[in-house]
This record gives sequence, C-alpha cells and structure tokens, in this order.
Amino acid sequence: MSTVGIIANPASGKDIRRLVTHASVFDNHEKAHILQRVLLALDAIGVQQVLFMPDYYGLVDKALDGLGLSLEATELHIDMYADERDSTEAARCSCESDVGCIITLGGDGTNRAVAKGCGDVPIVAISTGTNNVFPDMIEGTIAGLAAGLIARKMVNVEKVTYTAKRIEVYVDGQLAEIALIDVVASNELFIGSRALWDPRRLREIVLARAEPNCIGMSSIGGCLHALGPRDAQGMYVRLGQGNHHHEQAALGVLAPVGPGLVIPVDIQSHRLLSLGEEVLLEPAACTIAVDGERQIEVFPEQKVSVRLTNHGPRVVDVQQCMREASQRGVLKMPLKRET
Repeated sequence: MSTVGIIANPASGKDIRRLVTHASVFDNHEKAHILQRVLLALDAIGVQQVLFMPDYYGLVDKALDGLGLSLEATELHIDMYADERDSTEAARCSCESDVGCIITLGGDGTNRAVAKGCGDVPIVAISTGTNNVFPDMIEGTIAGLAAGLIARKMVNVEKVTYTAKRIEVYVDGQLAEIALIDVVASNELFIGSRALWDPRRLREIVLARAEPNCIGMSSIGGCLHALGPRDAQGMYVRLGQGNHHHEQAALGVLAPVGPGLVIPVDIQSHRLLSLGEEVLLEPAACTIAVDGERQIEVFPEQKVSVRLTNHGPRVVDVQQCMREASQRGVLKMPLKRET
C-alpha cells in the first residue's frame, strides 16, 4: 500500500520574532488550506493512505473536511506534548509504519525534530515557519504530487533525493542536540524566549549551510562564502570586533538576519569545515541555539564541541522529482474522448 506521512506543526510561524522584526504570522487557517491542496494531489496521484500527526488545532482534520477523497487518512497514535517531541514521535511512528515519504509543514526547528525520528524516509519540506533555510516555499499541490511519486515509486528515489548535512552538539562528550542548518553560542545565559535575532549577543556560529539568499544566521556565513545543501563543507564563524592576535582581520557583513532586518554584523574570523570535523567552542557560560532556537544552557566548566556530519535526513528535490516524472512519462494518460 502506498502511504505518505504528514507532520504539520501548528506552532510554526508564530514566535517572538514577529515582535522584533517584520515577520508575517503564518496562521493555521492558511496551513489547513495548504494541506487541502497536498491531500488533493496525493489522492490524484493514487496514494492509498495518509498517516498524520495529531495536533491541538486539528490541521489535517480541518483540511480533510468536505474533500471526499478516495485515500484513507489515519491519525497516528502517539503521546502528545504540544512541543517538538510530537514531531519526533510522529516521524518515528511514520517510519515504523513504512511510509514512502513524509511531508512536513513547519520551519527549520520542525524539520530538525522530524529528522530525529524519520530514519531514511524521504522528506518533502514545506516552509511555514520563520527564517527558514531547510524547507522550501513549495506550492502544496506540487509537494503532494512529488511525495506521491516517491511513495508510489514512480521515480528513481535515489536520483531525486539527497542526504542533508547534520550538525551534532556534544556536551562533555555526550550527544546533546542536532541541527540541520546552524548551531549558535549565545551570550544569553538562559533559554528564555528561545528565538535568536540580535547578532550582538552571539559569539560563535557553526553552519551546515551558508545561504546569502536566506534569512537568519545562515545569511551571515553566506555573505562570506556561499555553501548549499549539497556542498560537502560547513563553516565556523567567530563574531566580534577581532584584534591583532587573530589570523584574519576583523570585517563586517551586511546580513539579512531577520525579515526586514538587514544589519551590519562584525566578523572576527571564519573558516570552512570538512565533513567529520569537530569544533571546540569557547568555554564560558552561555546558551546553545540549534536552528534558530536556544535549547541548551551551558555552565563554564562544561565542554561543548560541535561536529559537521552527513548524517542528516534524506530530502526530496521537488523540482528534480517532477522533471524525472516528466522524463519518464509517468504523468501521461490516455485522452478520454466524448462519445
């Protein structure tokens, strides 16, 4: 049976950055509309079953209302916490149920949570969060078609997917967190509102992707040296004014760190990282943010290191997937003539 998982985060697109930048609110009504288009496309391409994550807003249930689909839609049976654990558990449950593809609606944080549980199941990531780098702005109809093509094995999955990079955060030698885009050491001592937006309070950044065309911490590295999802390198950036003891002179970049927030950022030093390379962060009390949200409080006596790997989730290149479908002719069908 061809099956697709859906993990839609009702909390994405609503964090504190709407108060300190000019970010839009991505409301759940719009997410339900996106999901309607996803479901209609999945049904049209012949997917037989959808397994979806339950949530407090009932996003998928609202999307299903009145559609009259042929496919079977089933809620995953998971313990709900109304936080990122729901996405991780839904991904794990979907993986164990042998879904052929998972569609996510959310931001970098949502997909980081999904990556913890999805194994090798391909992901189609639709952007509905803030400062997103990992997910793409994809029309729901096309996302549904691509996921259906993958789940039904109508395209060469190896040809239209790639393995994302992953950053691993170790505290005193133990794996504490992962990130798909960036790990940031902040001078803030407490997690607080989690979200990052002020580079003056940041100390060190490790990037899996440095995208000058994206919003957020990734853009800081992207202004120095662009690194995409398939480049086998990452970047370490030390923020600050710099001094004569450092090999590189201090410089600044004009970076879009938030929606409508394009500001100068002081760079003390930066260098490229190879896959497998580990960076020891400066020992000091701080908080560690992963993919834009503070998650770990660090004490001065603790040792924090960060490693760049290629152990991330498998990601669907939607454009390549649709091109492959076209080249294979799998979307062609006989013309029905009126009699």
